[in-house]
Amino acid sequence: MPRESKRARAARAREIARLLAGAYPGTAAELCALRHDGPFQLLVATILSAQCTDERVNMVTPALFDRYPDAPSLAGASREELEEMIRSTGFFRSKANHLLGMAAALADRFPDRFPTEMDELTSLPGVGRKTANVVRSVALGLPGLPVDTHVTRLARRLRLSEATSPEKIEADLCAELPPEEWGAISLRLILHGRSTCVARSPRCGDCLLAPLCPSAGVGR
Repeated sequence: MPRESKRARAARAREIARLLAGAYPGTAAELCALRHDGPFQLLVATILSAQCTDERVNMVTPALFDRYPDAPSLAGASREELEEMIRSTGFFRSKANHLLGMAAALADRFPDRFPTEMDELTSLPGVGRKTANVVRSVALGLPGLPVDTHVTRLARRLRLSEATSPEKIEADLCAELPPEEWGAISLRLILHGRSTCVARSPRCGDCLLAPLCPSAGVGR
């Protein structure tokens, strides 16, 4: 097929965003499946969600937040107790390291406020761009477009990006959509990737995006 102009791709991206908004309505905060109260709790939950389902994280976090309600208390947690509390989320030793390091950095460097800027958040142990973008877009109401495996797969299938790195895919999507839509479009792509545009045998015949998708029919 002929190469698409930047203007045409941006117009198609906006139409895709419109269709997904109709199928998966709500703000980024409303669409986020991780239960939390405020940015600190969401940061903890997002770290735990690596290689783990949101449902499992939501089973673990109530007791965790009750025991460690803020950064200073989590920073002073017993490693053994923390590891046992989060064991079922997988990779619990690595996640405990990240949580303890993140909490200590928050308590030491940001005692009076929660960091909001990307460079501040990614300076915390265990916090990369994806996690920072989740916190910014969901809990802080700031622009942020998290890129996970679902967003990567759909962005490439929809030819909204030809990149393979999450950072470049994020940049491509951000260039095509207004900042106020970044968080929601990420979550809608994730939801659509779980329900329809799955990794194996995507259900192209049931996909509302098929008329706009250069890869339509790959699931036949």
